[in-house]
Order: sequence, then C-alpha cells, then structure tokens
Amino acid sequence: MTLVRIIMSVLPEKRKEVYQTLLSLIELPEIERGCLSYGIFWSIEDENVFSLISEWTSRQELDHHLRSDKFGILLGIKSLLSEPIMINIFTVSDFEGIEAVNSARKKATD
Repeated sequence: MTLVRIIMSVLPEKRKEVYQTLLSLIELPEIERGCLSYGIFWSIEDENVFSLISEWTSRQELDHHLRSDKFGILLGIKSLLSEPIMINIFTVSDFEGIEAVNSARKKATD
C-alpha cells in the first residue's frame, strides 16, 4: 500500500478558490483506479493550510495518478500558495488495526 500526504499553505485570499478546486478533484464516482481513499483536511492550527491524504493499492496506481491531468490541475494551483507544495509518499509494508490499540491499552493496565 502507498500513502501520500500533500500539504498546501494557501494565500488567505485564495483559500475558498483552492478549496473548491480540491473538491472538484475528488468528486465521486471519479475516484481513480487503485485509489482506496482520498481526503481533504483543514488544519485546526492554521485555516490556510490544507492536507490531502490518499491511499493507493500500489505505487504503480499512484504513478498513474501522478501523470494524470487531474493531478496536473493540483500542481497548477501553485500560484495560489504562500509556500511551495510539500508532497510525502510512504510505502507501507505492514499495518495493524484496533487489535494493536486494545493490546497496548491492556498492557498499560497490567
């Protein structure tokens, strides 16, 4: 699985425009092949910072997305940002669920 986090610091006067652009990029049922989830998050510390987090079945599917026109639109909003866009790509080889939380909490009470 591959996870992507994109962080954008937006010019205050362009926040609404960027938000509307981001929403248009994830309209259902247009989610791309291989995309398991895609979310837009607004920072509670700074209303001018957005994070996009997406989860992909494979790096190949992500690479296809990175070459798409849709992703090109995202890169095209750089003139609306106060800082360069930051992109982090993580390859996940293993993950755990609620069982790990329950186990850790049980150990804390033992």
